Amino acid sequence: MFSALRPLLAAAAALAWLPTLYAQAPEAAKPDAPTLYQQHCAVCHGAQRTGLMGPALLPESLERTRPAEVLRVITEGRQATQMMGFAEQLSAPEIKALADWVRTPVVPAPRWGEADIRASRIATPLPADEPVKPKWDADPMNLFLVVEGGDHHVSLLDGDRFEVITRFASRYALHGGPKFTPDGRYVFFGSRDGWITKYDLWRLAVVAEVRAGLNMRNVAVSGDGRWVMAANYLPHSLALFDADLNLVTTYDAATQDGKSSSRVSAVYDATPRNSFVVALKDLPEIWEISYDQKTPATPKSQWGVRRTLLEEPLDDFFFDQSYRHALGATRPKAGGSASAQVVSLDMRRKVADLPIAGMPHLGSGITFAWNGTTVLASPNLGGGAVDVIDMQSWKTVRTIPTPGAGFFMRSHENTPYAWTDSMMSKDGKDRLTIIDKRTLTPVAEVREPGKTLAHIEFTRDGRYALASLWEMDGAVIVYDARSFKEVKRLPMAKPVGKYNVWNKITRSEGTSH
Repeated sequence: MFSALRPLLAAAAALAWLPTLYAQAPEAAKPDAPTLYQQHCAVCHGAQRTGLMGPALLPESLERTRPAEVLRVITEGRQATQMMGFAEQLSAPEIKALADWVRTPVVPAPRWGEADIRASRIATPLPADEPVKPKWDADPMNLFLVVEGGDHHVSLLDGDRFEVITRFASRYALHGGPKFTPDGRYVFFGSRDGWITKYDLWRLAVVAEVRAGLNMRNVAVSGDGRWVMAANYLPHSLALFDADLNLVTTYDAATQDGKSSSRVSAVYDATPRNSFVVALKDLPEIWEISYDQKTPATPKSQWGVRRTLLEEPLDDFFFDQSYRHALGATRPKAGGSASAQVVSLDMRRKVADLPIAGMPHLGSGITFAWNGTTVLASPNLGGGAVDVIDMQSWKTVRTIPTPGAGFFMRSHENTPYAWTDSMMSKDGKDRLTIIDKRTLTPVAEVREPGKTLAHIEFTRDGRYALASLWEMDGAVIVYDARSFKEVKRLPMAKPVGKYNVWNKITRSEGTSH
């Protein structure tokens, strides 16, 4: 009997050792993301993830990129770039570890000072024997620049024939809209990676580039075309350049005592005031910096900051047509709601609260005449509505329902209609709502079922409205602004924005400033 049990006892004894064996076995090694990054990524994206030939891989740079998209790009690569896919070189856990790690802060935080800015500048001078005239036959004031976010390119579009003149590669993730010189010849682009690019629309060539920061919000060009200013998230600074992108000076975005600093949320040109106006995301201040030609360009002390102290910081803002007031929005605090306010730049104080519910996108607001007054109309990120505000009393005159939360609104002096999208809405993103500015009521809509339709811009004369089919296999769709019928469709790779030269340099009441 004992002999019969011997095999069973032996098996039991062996099984008894299994917990010990498993306890002693080493766990599967976790992927070493920092080492993987230095081995495979640093040569293009920089040892500190601040970017080289590839874009910066910082939390600030990736905040609008979904984690799934980061995973996809590392796995598959990115078309029309030098970014290769790593599916055959790295395991799925290694790719996941890398994707998670690049969204974490760099410690210690990377720095970018004036010496770094000056060293980054790249210039391509105009050949002496090249004729100074456009290389194309089109109305130079009716050109459009279309930013294609899908593959980081820009298309130059003839606004009369609706044909692409040229298409060229841009820096990674252009942001804040291009800004033109007063003659419309040069355009300045700002990328999230902090690069400013000056492009010659006549010669179809890059003139100069400089890296103003590591994460940048937008750029502004002075009304006289002499100066360019960049607003940075990282570092907390403003950078001022001449028109050739030579650094003039930088400003620390900090309180007057230097104890607190802030990301810079926006900088815009206020031509009638000969100044730049600046909003700080983390400090309750708005700045005005004069570039009046009567004031020498240097030294720094002659570019002083005129501070207006507020109760709350401004995330973005909009000017009235007189440029006496800045109308700013503040993102909601924890457990609170968003707010909007009117700041007098002359009196240097808040003069009114704007009665706008939710989160207005004032940077995309428009103004127009209505019933003997001037009104502001702004889309609402917090719900399906356009709020219309009397700009004398600062009271609501109408709340216009829309199919969902929208981001962009546009019009033109020569049309009685304003167009707004609902791109932030799951159910309404596929349509544009057309509002009669005389009656403040919706009168029509255009749709692209199941797609995202957004961002409208008008031709110089206001006869046509151009909209973005906001998809990788998207398009710029041209509509007749009177009949609302489609006229033409131009294939584009996720055209995130389009900008008409004339409307921008004349500060049309129907476009963003």
